[in-house]
Amino acid sequence: MKSFTFILTLAVAFINAQPVNTNVDKIAVATRQEIHLEDRQLASRNDLESGSSSRCPEAILIFARGSTEPGNMGATAGPILASALEREFSNIWIQGVGGPYSADLASNFLPDGTNRASINEAKRLFGLAYSKCPNTPVVAAGYSQGTAVVGVAISELTAAVQNRVAGAALFGYTKNLQNLGRIKNYPKDQTAVYCELADAVCYGTLFILPAHFLYGDDAALAAPRFLARRIRAS
Repeated sequence: MKSFTFILTLAVAFINAQPVNTNVDKIAVATRQEIHLEDRQLASRNDLESGSSSRCPEAILIFARGSTEPGNMGATAGPILASALEREFSNIWIQGVGGPYSADLASNFLPDGTNRASINEAKRLFGLAYSKCPNTPVVAAGYSQGTAVVGVAISELTAAVQNRVAGAALFGYTKNLQNLGRIKNYPKDQTAVYCELADAVCYGTLFILPAHFLYGDDAALAAPRFLARRIRAS
């Protein structure tokens, strides 16, 4: 799974290799600094951890990024989905799964599609949402390895905590075939799985093809509509 930072580095290297004058150099440096700043701002969100239980939001989103993605929200589906939901709800907390979840590549090959520490971190966040704001609907989403993180976490939640999880959206679900297109121990009608026809990870493999990087439209349109309906129905 390609790193956004790696791609950006290649682009910067290409720019630096071109013969340009001093003014263009200065513009390029300023532009790169702005891109890096924007990337960092979009890549991490910690509204749940920093939010007060005395000022609970309309809804809470917990998101797990894909392997090698930056921050705790990533640089693809996560920020796109978060922005779409923020247009739907004026007061929503966005929380990425970070800390012990390093989004490393090797954990994809474990039986659960991720490691135990990452699953436990997601479970901790679901528990935190319930303890801080027990009456607030929670929705979850993940991309690539992040689908395994949130999927296993939701399946292992206590009944009380899981009952507040109104819906889940999974982009490029790495356990789609193994789990028959659903999250174990969780209602199928509360789960939306987005799998491109040519995305091999949805068919029980870990071959990464170009289709695995094509979930921007789903994160911008279908998924936020689904999660918004689930929030309003809860």
